[in-house]
Amino acid sequence: MPDQQTLRARLIAKRDELEERVRRIDADLRKRDAPLSADFAEQVVEQENLDALYAIESEGRLELQKVVHALARMDRGEYAVCSRCGGAIAPERLAALYYADTCIGCAD
Repeated sequence: MPDQQTLRARLIAKRDELEERVRRIDADLRKRDAPLSADFAEQVVEQENLDALYAIESEGRLELQKVVHALARMDRGEYAVCSRCGGAIAPERLAALYYADTCIGCAD
């Protein structure tokens, strides 16, 4: 498993990437405040695009929250400690899911 400094750098890079992604999506959604097209078929496509953007934004915000939470856990020295049972979170789990806050046993 990478050292704490490397993990922190990865989490910060991911946080910055997610903040930028959410910011761009928000900007796109603000541009979409214009009325929908007069053509019904085009309205359907526009609405589907908006729905997709909202879903992507929501997922981005959720992942961002998890990354921020992981950084806070790291600051408190709790990063690799399961928040439920207090046991260790396997390095392989953290490598795959860098913001995991539970061990694999508690995640089930």
